[in-house]
Amino acid sequence: MAFDAGMLSFVTGEINDRAAGGKVEKIYQPARDEFIFVIRRAGETHRMLINAGSRCPRISLTGEKAENPAKAPMLCMMFRKYLQGATFEGGVQLGFERAVRLDFDAGDDLGYRCKKHIIVEMMGKYSNIILCDESLKIINLLRQSEMSQSGKRILLPGIIYEEPPKQDKTDPLFVDREQFNSLCADADPDRLCEKFIMSTFSGISPLVAREIAFESGGAASATLSQCAPRLCDVFFNLIRCIVNRDGTPSMVIDASGAAREYCFIPPKQYGSGFTVRTFDTFGELLDTYFADKAREEKLSQKASDITHLVSAAHARALRKLDVRRRELEECDEGEKYKLWGDLITVNIYRLRKGANAAVLMDYATGEEVEIPLDTRLTPAQNAQRYYKKYAKAKSARSHLSEQIVLSEREIEYIASVQDALVRAETEKELAEIRAELARAGYASGLKIPKSKESSRPSYLTFKTRNGYTVYCGKNNTANDWLTLKKADRRDWWFHAKGMAGSHVIMECASLEEPPAEDFTDACMIAAVYSKAAERPSAEIDYTLVKNVKKPPESKPGYVIYHTNWSANVPVDRDRVEAMRVK
Repeated sequence: MAFDAGMLSFVTGEINDRAAGGKVEKIYQPARDEFIFVIRRAGETHRMLINAGSRCPRISLTGEKAENPAKAPMLCMMFRKYLQGATFEGGVQLGFERAVRLDFDAGDDLGYRCKKHIIVEMMGKYSNIILCDESLKIINLLRQSEMSQSGKRILLPGIIYEEPPKQDKTDPLFVDREQFNSLCADADPDRLCEKFIMSTFSGISPLVAREIAFESGGAASATLSQCAPRLCDVFFNLIRCIVNRDGTPSMVIDASGAAREYCFIPPKQYGSGFTVRTFDTFGELLDTYFADKAREEKLSQKASDITHLVSAAHARALRKLDVRRRELEECDEGEKYKLWGDLITVNIYRLRKGANAAVLMDYATGEEVEIPLDTRLTPAQNAQRYYKKYAKAKSARSHLSEQIVLSEREIEYIASVQDALVRAETEKELAEIRAELARAGYASGLKIPKSKESSRPSYLTFKTRNGYTVYCGKNNTANDWLTLKKADRRDWWFHAKGMAGSHVIMECASLEEPPAEDFTDACMIAAVYSKAAERPSAEIDYTLVKNVKKPPESKPGYVIYHTNWSANVPVDRDRVEAMRVK
């Protein structure tokens, strides 16, 4: 993670340049540990993002518009009470650490002007957002910490804010060349330069430390002795870059196009398989880098209850199926009980009450069979006992066969919910999955918000190469709605063969039958939005909508079809994304 003290210095400067002196118009809390302050200055609107999550804590100006909850959380309401309408005076970095104090000129309950502060600590799992008054007394905060929990400092409403304890490291902004050379001379010359920089100086990330080593010794893994001739000059050039804010927002991209790292200088340590992309602002850089990571983290938090419930239901269904299969195997004993009853009946004249076993001849095989007997029963009663066991096993076999089919369908349904959960992109889609689980009888432990049910569930729209419109369901509710309500019986229906996936509809009721390439496009969409998405190719079933039926009392998304064709197509995400209508 490259959001170190150097990056924070650049970001804080950018925030001050563009938003300081503006008025706080709105405050949102789109996630538990994330806030957005909408600040208006000189006719321009700026959105300041504050994230105190454990995975990607940061602060920056952002152009992203997050989806906000219908009801603001309590901490957000308190921030609005104290800071909405206040003047944002700017941010001050606390030393050379990943912590910043945001200053506001606000009004108190009587209308008098007073200072308020928000202190943002961006330190992994210890990240926090703290609201303080003008004397730095804590009003409220995101994460409270008692002495028994931290062992170092108390963070509770009503006490004076105390900065995080200092590490036993040197502040790189206040070291001179003589001190730096002395520290290098005292260190082990065979030690990695990266490790020396990180353990000696505060606020420097591994990426920046490796960059110093690369610039000094020609390799990111260079030792201190290899870096010695140029290390001092390289180090102080970097510090001068930070102090003078002479940096370039940069992101490292690997051969697959994925973002690997970001920094306030263009990294040179990566090889030819990587490219460095620069940005106009640090806010744009962070928006681009964290676009997917932040969305995934937010959805993961908001979907944690569904994930836990579905995982538990899947494990329970697997156990139930295993038990029923074992019980079905035990039903094979039924034929043995029938044989024993027949042999006792045939040889009843030879048996007497009180015997605990009988050895009788099986005339079909010519072998002797030893049959256990209940000493309390007569031979006729023993025969009837085995006939009853046979009848019970026969009845159980029929019942268990039906239950096994139901269990297998339940597992298929849960797999389809898990597949939809992986592809969910908005809180609305998560709400639809919660409502679906509630209707299916799984969500008794979930909090389902009371809201008017939308007549149009979440689905995606695509255009094939010849202009045919294709719809793709995002969950089982949308799958049922597309197939059973929206689609015409003359439209074409597509689905990944034998696995969970979206229902895909290609509209063509009023047109001629589409060309083969459009069928291929629709098949590709069905492949990408299914469990086969990670495979190189997938087999897709397709048929007319009129051939697709939904059995009574079946789970959401479950349909049957008998007349169909199949096609094997490549899984091409880029091609499918290019067809998507946004």
